[in-house]
Amino acid sequence: MDEAELWGAELARAASPSMPRQVTATVIDVTAEGRVNLDMLGTLVPDVPCTDSYRRRTAGDQVAVRLGARPVVLWRLGDDPADADDASITELAVQAAQDLIAVSAYTWGTGAPGGTGWQTVTQLYTRKDSNGIGQLYAQIGGADPSPPTTPTRPPKTVTISPTDSGSWRSGRPDDYASAPTQGTWTSRGPRRGAWFYGTQIAAACSGKTVASMKVKFTRKRGAGRNSKVPMHLYLHDHTSPPSGQLDLDDGPEELLRLSVGAKGTATLPSSWRSQLASGAARGLAIYTTGSRDYGAFTGGQITIAFSAS
Repeated sequence: MDEAELWGAELARAASPSMPRQVTATVIDVTAEGRVNLDMLGTLVPDVPCTDSYRRRTAGDQVAVRLGARPVVLWRLGDDPADADDASITELAVQAAQDLIAVSAYTWGTGAPGGTGWQTVTQLYTRKDSNGIGQLYAQIGGADPSPPTTPTRPPKTVTISPTDSGSWRSGRPDDYASAPTQGTWTSRGPRRGAWFYGTQIAAACSGKTVASMKVKFTRKRGAGRNSKVPMHLYLHDHTSPPSGQLDLDDGPEELLRLSVGAKGTATLPSSWRSQLASGAARGLAIYTTGSRDYGAFTGGQITIAFSAS
């Protein structure tokens, strides 16, 4: 049995005819598997499954929970989410449209076209741009009567995954930690963890203006307490795991707090994204002392958005 089943079984044994069949709970975090960690009746209950009707699961949601040997989240309580859905659908449609080139009309015939403004094409060229989008260019024989060039759209957003990760303790790699870990759990001293990207980040940002960088993490089960702990994040300048001590640069920043099994996304500070984009920094690390914020984390995917200029 997992912890949610154990809690449900205990509740079922203590149930009385007057006990409600449903209760209201607060979502603490959403796990990587789509389950939720709940604050329910004053107790942290992790890994509670949800019905398919509970969509867009977010920390802080007030939800209705069916009690039993296995608690289940039935639905979210609150306002109609239609407005938020409309906004997100519109955003996705705009992103899809940016990958298309609009053509007002496409016709053909054996004679010259009617109307004004037409130009004879002397040569036709095609290529892929830096984002992999196909381009078609028509070389014409006379002056171009078209309006001035419109601003170009931003380069496409890119997501970069770590090439490696690990933990260090006592100035050397820690083979006993299966994921990047921060804090002290035994007498052997504090751990520090890191994610490595080679030179991918700087290469992706070369010649572009970075608008934002966001990074995703998941808190690993079986490491530390179940309650939320902050990630103590640092920059580092290693392109690959060092054989000796992992050096830490700017930090710490507490950008994210996660309970056991939870996933989350943090927006990196502007000074950090500038260093990563230029290559002055190469990756992210975590480090703290003591057992209070002990935890292990996976993920590390960085999503980079660009602006047009």
